[in-house]
Amino acid sequence: MTSVREIRLKSRPRGLPTAENFEMATVDLPAPGAGEVQVKNLWMTVDPYMRGRMNDVKSYAPPFALGKVMDGGAIGEVTASNDPALKPGDLVQSGFGWREGFTAPAKSVQKLDPRGLPPQAFLGAAGMPGLTAYAGLLKVAALKDGDVVFVSGAAGAVGSMVVQIAKAKGHTVIGSAGGAEKVAFLKSIGADHAIDYKAEKDLSAALARVAPDGIDVYFDNVGGEHLEAALNSAKLFARFAICGMISMYNATEPPPGPRNLAQLIGKNIRMEGFIVSHHFGMMGQYAEELAGWVKSGKVTWKETVFEGIERAPDAFVGLFTGENLGKMLVKLA
Repeated sequence: MTSVREIRLKSRPRGLPTAENFEMATVDLPAPGAGEVQVKNLWMTVDPYMRGRMNDVKSYAPPFALGKVMDGGAIGEVTASNDPALKPGDLVQSGFGWREGFTAPAKSVQKLDPRGLPPQAFLGAAGMPGLTAYAGLLKVAALKDGDVVFVSGAAGAVGSMVVQIAKAKGHTVIGSAGGAEKVAFLKSIGADHAIDYKAEKDLSAALARVAPDGIDVYFDNVGGEHLEAALNSAKLFARFAICGMISMYNATEPPPGPRNLAQLIGKNIRMEGFIVSHHFGMMGQYAEELAGWVKSGKVTWKETVFEGIERAPDAFVGLFTGENLGKMLVKLA
């Protein structure tokens, strides 16, 4: 047997998670049975949506169970196989993150062809975050010629891809992020305007200053004041793609709603929330376009990497304290 370490949810957090909410355990992996593979994880992802799964509430994804290993996206290498479709050395993508390795049915993993990209890119720009940006912009927000696009959380894994996809398609893009380093990053990837929301006393005024004629599309990763500012600057018939509201994920009391929500009416704004799993059919189209953008230098990405399974909780909490520039990853091997 092979021994591996895994991270379990020890208790449900109230507010920002702490180290006390997690525990590490060592387990023995059985040899793969018929139709099974054993995988050594190389990379795992931490994502903001996981915070909702730490609460015992009904949502689009089931809550993590107390005392059980958590899960999430991972890239690994097959170390043993009892299935003809996979052999040792093959790279696979799975939902078995938060652990150093696992034994599972071969049908529960997907063989990965990196196509010249670093394997971990398929947890970020070439994976779920990239597709989230692509589907949110093109399908949910129905991006059209001449649109001015505003993106909150623009230096994160999804937001930075929204910025670059919109620029690759010829749009004016405004990004919001916290701190000088992130603002500089936004400018380096082509944002026409970058707002440091931490340095602004009035976010609505800051957005109006750089978009005096208003915005056509708002890609929301943050909610709260950013949503209010976007409503204030929205043009007639603006489209809002609501991807996430990280500003409220650790709230201990229900936060106040946008005070200016009535602007939806007079401005005929369409606001639509979405989950990327409903748009997986666009992955082939996205992969084809992404390959071209990468080759032409129109799209790049940043990664913030924590090393070792024991650092996974720190990486996760870092999503909410602003420690990530681009995709937050944990390197396991």
